[in-house]
Amino acid sequence: MSKLIASAAIRGAHKIISRAEEKYKEALEKFGANQEVAFPNTGYFLPVIYGILGYKVEKLEDMGYVFETCQRLLPPLVKENVHLPYLAPALDAGMATLFAEECEEAIRYIEEPDFYVQGEDPTDDKLWLGAADDIILRKRGVEFVDGTAPGFAAILGSVPDPETAKNIAEELQKKNLYVFMAAEHNGKHFAEQLVEAGVQVGWGTRLVPFGPSVSAAVFAMGFATRAALSFGGIEAGEYRKVLIYNKDRIFAFGLPFGYVTDEWYANAAGIINWGFPVIADTPIPEVLPTGICTYEHVVSNIPHNEIVSKAVEVRGLKVTVTEVPVPINYGPAFEGERVRGDDIYLEAGGGRTPCIEISYLKEMNEVEDGKVEVIGPELKDIEPPAKLPLGIELLLAGRKMQEDFLPILERQVHHLVNYAQGTMHIGQRDIAWYRISKGAVEKGFTLEHIGKILHAKFHAEFNTIVDKVQVKIYTEEDKVKKLTEDAREIFLKRDERLEGMVDEEVDTFYSCTLCQSFAPNHVCIVTPERTGLCGAYSWLDCKAAYEINPTGPNQPVIKGEVLDATYGQWKGVNDFIYKASRGNVEWYDTYGIMRQPMTSCGCFECIAAVLPMCNGLMTVDRDFTGMTPIGMKFSTLAGSVGGGGVTPGFVGHAKVFILSKKFEYGEGGLERLVWMPKHLKDELKDRFSKRAEDLGVPDLLDKIADETVATTEDEVLEHIQKVGHPVLKLPPLI
Repeated sequence: MSKLIASAAIRGAHKIISRAEEKYKEALEKFGANQEVAFPNTGYFLPVIYGILGYKVEKLEDMGYVFETCQRLLPPLVKENVHLPYLAPALDAGMATLFAEECEEAIRYIEEPDFYVQGEDPTDDKLWLGAADDIILRKRGVEFVDGTAPGFAAILGSVPDPETAKNIAEELQKKNLYVFMAAEHNGKHFAEQLVEAGVQVGWGTRLVPFGPSVSAAVFAMGFATRAALSFGGIEAGEYRKVLIYNKDRIFAFGLPFGYVTDEWYANAAGIINWGFPVIADTPIPEVLPTGICTYEHVVSNIPHNEIVSKAVEVRGLKVTVTEVPVPINYGPAFEGERVRGDDIYLEAGGGRTPCIEISYLKEMNEVEDGKVEVIGPELKDIEPPAKLPLGIELLLAGRKMQEDFLPILERQVHHLVNYAQGTMHIGQRDIAWYRISKGAVEKGFTLEHIGKILHAKFHAEFNTIVDKVQVKIYTEEDKVKKLTEDAREIFLKRDERLEGMVDEEVDTFYSCTLCQSFAPNHVCIVTPERTGLCGAYSWLDCKAAYEINPTGPNQPVIKGEVLDATYGQWKGVNDFIYKASRGNVEWYDTYGIMRQPMTSCGCFECIAAVLPMCNGLMTVDRDFTGMTPIGMKFSTLAGSVGGGGVTPGFVGHAKVFILSKKFEYGEGGLERLVWMPKHLKDELKDRFSKRAEDLGVPDLLDKIADETVATTEDEVLEHIQKVGHPVLKLPPLI
């Protein structure tokens, strides 16, 4: 960092901290010292402060210590163009800036509770999304771990026109990066320019408008810090580890557009602490590398048409983009895009028309690789907004292909089609739902391109098992209906096969260590009756994944000698766990929660916990944001249970595991369950009722409390006593 930049950053820090501290004093006067402070639905308090200092800001009065810390970090005010003898003071000033801005934004949540949208997408009258809640963090943050999203660009200001903004955003999206936006320049905001250009913004498209002020940039740093705490297994206050984790793992950079003010310099100095460089479109004097970032920490005067590639180069980010033969942009950044209302050119499925996706395993001589047929009307043959029946038939062949792989490959259709800009895909099998936008069709997109996408991506991503791909696309109703009838018989046989499998009938389980990149000690053992904690990997999926990638995270685990059939312990499994956890975990109960439950990573769909007074268990899924009877929200539970540790009395699990005969079998199984969120009860109702009937308690679901009747353990106990829950007859848990 040049010495002139450092002096500007310090001046900016003085301005920001002074302003924030004044707001703090006003808020104290207005709301009182005991006013609760929080970013909505997060267990990380004010995350930059919490992650770096290890200090919890829970009430307004707690901010006093933060501002005292800011003053200790803040170097003396320097005049313009004064050269500093060394550069560390500017970095300290930058860190203090972020602490102050986080307090300032938290006060805004008190003063203007409706200023920011609660959720993933802007509304018609509200653009700013503010701090990401923990549901978004868990959903989106894991993408920074598995490489789906290698990093993010933090944009300040605006560019000369909406079209330039659109071009920059799309280039970042094509590189699979998130775009976090804050601060105006000359009365314009980059996010507003995107909206003006007709670009969808929100978490779904990875174009995230945090807020209109420069202080909203702190939400980007809060997201990065929480990623380190949540997925890196780092404790709050281990600031060096937090910063190094981000430098090495989160490939982010700042893009200030327009004149760089002192306040912007202060924020730039702040983000450089995380190892994130700054690439500007305007000239900045004496730009020098410092070694804090991978390469240069500040690069300036870069033209708009070169700035993204320069930023990627300076950050040291390796981006892999697979080209597919379509006339529209393509990549994971477009997966969350929605096609709505007047922009719909074609809609198929979703209850409007029949829609089906099915794959068939064929002999090599039965498949003509690369052939795509559209049987029935094409997009050029219809007028928008149109509705058509749609059938996608995949004919797959390969020397290593197996029937077991077909459901895995079918599931990929959802992602692969959604990666095309201007398309929307929801569901699978015979409940698929497609929308294609007018904008995509105007650029030349056709139904045939769906087949070309699937052909290209199956070869690119599954070339170890797929040798030939042929696609037939039907848009004639009689043919779609016939395809659906045939497919449903196949789906039924598949489901019956998986449902009929039990752990005792196989000698091999499978591991999943995908999450070890952020939970080093975690080892998931996936069995026919216990899916992976994330709900995305069944035993058959892991078996297929091992065949596809024999050196990947899904490895076969020979069960070996049965050590405890009730709690689910086998010698071979224990040996594998010890080795795969690098000696940190010697054994665990696959079917238990009380003694030594399975390690929990952070990607679990649900968390089960013991309710001692009730002699039972509760479970809560990540979509439930309210308080649970154990006195913690899901986000707080996740922070306590995740990270790859063994936590007796708590365990992560998939939703479908609730329906398994092995659900906490060591403690008595499903009859121990006394509380779960109502929406989860509704989601599982039909399959749960069948399972309860098999247990001889057909009304068990009605006897389980939810948030409509109980939010404390005392209320749960009162409810189960009132309805005569079978847990009352089970032996004590403790």
